[in-house]
This record gives sequence, structure tokens and C-alpha cells, in this order.
Amino acid sequence: MAKHAAARKAEPAEAAPRGERGSLRAAELDRLIHERVRLGIVSALAVNDSLSFNQLKALLKTTDGNLSVHARRLEEAQYIACTKSFEGRIPKTEYRLTAAGRRALERYLDHMEALIHATRHG
Repeated sequence: MAKHAAARKAEPAEAAPRGERGSLRAAELDRLIHERVRLGIVSALAVNDSLSFNQLKALLKTTDGNLSVHARRLEEAQYIACTKSFEGRIPKTEYRLTAAGRRALERYLDHMEALIHATRHG
């Protein structure tokens, strides 16, 4: 049930609603992606085929625990896929962006661009 709840929360609004003054409401942003570490994860994976846990951790300058929690949320929403393997005796965790994750990021970026445009030209 938690998995479905996370996926439901991750769904952004279909259209970008406008407030009373014609500006887009930030409340309609995909909250799952909007968090800094999760936005960093999906953005990094959007420009790389895959990244290891350690690569993401170094890139985002975060801790093991913080990265694990945020990656798990994105994985539960099916925005990223995780593959675990071994290189010799060393465990390796790799992440890649899914098609659903790419679509969610595109919607998020479109919404942010609309917010910026409305703020500058509103």
C-alpha cells in the first residue's frame, strides 16, 4: 500500500493551473522531484546512462543514509531503477532513470519554466 501511495503522490497535475493573478501555483509541482537531493538524482541520471551509488553520493555531496532514503523514494515511484551486483567481492549499486522518471522530470522542468516566465512577465 505504501508503494501505491508514493506513486500517487508523485503524480503531478495534468495541466498547470493558474492562480488569481495569472501566475502558476508552485503547489502543483511534483513534490517527489522538487526536493533538492531527489532533483539532483533524476537530473544527474537524465544526462548519464547510469551512475553508481558512490558516484551519485560524491556528485550530490550527501551521506550514504540520505542518498539511500531519497533513491528509495524515487525507486518506489518507479522514477529510477536500481541494479545491485558485485565487482569481485565489492557490492555495486547502479541507478538509471526510467521512462516514467524522464517524463516526470520533463513535466517538472516545463512547470518550472512556466513559473519563471509567469514571474518575470506576469
